[in-house]
Amino acid sequence: VEEQRARWERKRSRTAKELLETEHKYLEQLDLVVTFFVTILKAKGTLKPAVLETIFGPLEPIYSASHVLSRHLERGNFGPGLENFCHNLELYGHYAENLEQANKILKEQLMKNKSFRRFKKLQETRPQFQGKKLEDLLPLPLQRLHQYKHFFRDLLENTSPDSTEYQKLSKAVKSVSEVSRWVQDVIRKRENSLQLFRVQKLLKGRKTQILTPGRWYIREGWLLVVPSKGEELKGRMFFLFSDIFIATKPCHPLHPLNSNKLECRAVYPLHQCVVDKVFGHTQSQGGVLSLSFPHKTLLLMSSDQEDINDWYRSLTAAVR
Repeated sequence: VEEQRARWERKRSRTAKELLETEHKYLEQLDLVVTFFVTILKAKGTLKPAVLETIFGPLEPIYSASHVLSRHLERGNFGPGLENFCHNLELYGHYAENLEQANKILKEQLMKNKSFRRFKKLQETRPQFQGKKLEDLLPLPLQRLHQYKHFFRDLLENTSPDSTEYQKLSKAVKSVSEVSRWVQDVIRKRENSLQLFRVQKLLKGRKTQILTPGRWYIREGWLLVVPSKGEELKGRMFFLFSDIFIATKPCHPLHPLNSNKLECRAVYPLHQCVVDKVFGHTQSQGGVLSLSFPHKTLLLMSSDQEDINDWYRSLTAAVR
């Protein structure tokens, strides 16, 4: 038991030291944004208050919360320090929700606001920035949240369950995990929106509406369509979403407007689809999938075994 306690203590001391060192580094970088951007911009009035708030979100309260945390860590008050810090963790969730809009407004201001553009360039040339740009520093809180999760968990694992700090550390781990899930969800939704936008722009015309609330992009790729009569195989680009499966073909390469776009050939709703492997259970080359809809059956083929298996898994999961 004594040996186990000594091991825990050594590991805990290492984690605590690393947490404090990285917290100081994180604070230094946040300080650059708060001191050389937020505070000066507020005083100068270069940006309207609403614009300033959108670009920097709750960065100042995040900075203050970390300041308090680092003081607790310096004194070795891990339990109370982390417990107090967890009351501010929601700020990280709000920061994540705001980040996309923040980047958009920042780009807009750099394009149309000459004095802000000059000011930003001047601040970034200061030696403290070491060549970093404002855009490099704004995602820092989300990167730090990911690190907190690991640090807090390591501290908990190396704290004796009968210690007074154990319960407080346990709550801290739970809180940071919940906020991490919230942030991951925000990131996933943002990435999904970008995929939907990208596919919408790839398609010729606006007849096929890709941007639908609740729709999730899953995958895309080329497959061969096996015709019902003895015609030749047709290569089609397919897009799989959570509710529909779309078949497209490239527009004519000499088309003046749409040479790099795809023409939508069919949209298949997945709610009444049945997916089967026709063959491809063996390790032969490739396989054929059968997709049965109420008024149509599609036979899709690939000569790549791994690819057809991936499509089968993705389609059955989407249908389910």
